Amino acid sequence: MAAMVTQNQDPEQPEQRGQSEQGDGTTTVRLGALVPLTRPGWVEAGQHLLAGLQLALRDVNASGGIDGRPLELLVRDTAADPQKAAAAVKELDGLGVAAVVGEYHSVVARAAAAGADALGLPFLCSSAVLDALTDQPTEWVARIAPAQSHGWRIYAEFLLAAGHTRIAVAAQSSVYWASGTRILREHVARRGGSVVELDAGALTPTAVCDALVASGATALLLLVGHPEPAVPIVTAARRDPRLAGVLIGAPAGQPEFPEWAALLGDDGAAIPFLRYLPEHFGPLGARVESALREQLSVTPSFVAFEGYDTVTVLAEALRSCGTDRTRLADAWPRLAVEGTRGPIRFSRAPGINVWQWAWPPVQVVDRDPAQPDRFRVLRS
Repeated sequence: MAAMVTQNQDPEQPEQRGQSEQGDGTTTVRLGALVPLTRPGWVEAGQHLLAGLQLALRDVNASGGIDGRPLELLVRDTAADPQKAAAAVKELDGLGVAAVVGEYHSVVARAAAAGADALGLPFLCSSAVLDALTDQPTEWVARIAPAQSHGWRIYAEFLLAAGHTRIAVAAQSSVYWASGTRILREHVARRGGSVVELDAGALTPTAVCDALVASGATALLLLVGHPEPAVPIVTAARRDPRLAGVLIGAPAGQPEFPEWAALLGDDGAAIPFLRYLPEHFGPLGARVESALREQLSVTPSFVAFEGYDTVTVLAEALRSCGTDRTRLADAWPRLAVEGTRGPIRFSRAPGINVWQWAWPPVQVVDRDPAQPDRFRVLRS
């Protein structure tokens, strides 16, 4: 049974929510998918997310679909725009999808989650980590990715263990970056350390280097977009002899993708980041890793695995509950699905208003200076 992916096309309004009858009389089960595929969205992350979603879709359909009905994906490009995402959720609701999946950018996923909650539309978020995905507890939203506070505390502990107690963050203005700064500051402060903020929106890369020297920090974290201004800041810092002993870090995962290595070369190595993969894959993860590598023609990122796991979980829910939205939302805490990175179950994590997989595996990783296309696991 072939995978069915529809991008920015409007199928006929279905007679029953979540289903659509094709020209050959086949009834499909439809999911909406939110993915950043154009700038200013992080296109490379979006491509990996979509690859994971599509591969899982093919696997589900090859194994019989949803009780014999093919699964169909209606893809909408969010372009990292919250308003565009909110409009897409409303459109997909009108098209009668059973649920919505995907999204990478946290502020975009937050807008999508708010819209899904208001409409009573199940939303399984793939990659966005912002703790406050919704303002109030909701039954309609669940998340595959770990909450930011969970992963970034692990990253802060990694820095502290390496002796970095005075840390500078070059941050742009955003709810996501502000949340990350707060998490780092609170965790480091408990151990007697401090965090210095540098305004990456106002300072040139050279000025960031000057401010970093004046701060006395031994680590600089990039809480900024990629490739701009992350790449120019790294280039400036690597070429500044005053910063030879300063660690550069990127907890949000910018160095994960091949574009980082292509743009920075050796300068992009030895920059630790968070990655949500296990130290070793089981049989399912190994098979999916091989298929994703062939599909993408590069090493698949953790985002691709998040996409695969998202559709796998939704397919299991659909097989158990059908396409009724209320039954799907009620099923979050009862699901137990074998994912590419371990068993997936949802619960109510403290301080998190959505159903959460607590927790996916978390690693601190960097690119090996001796071989920048190879990753080193620094903490697991």
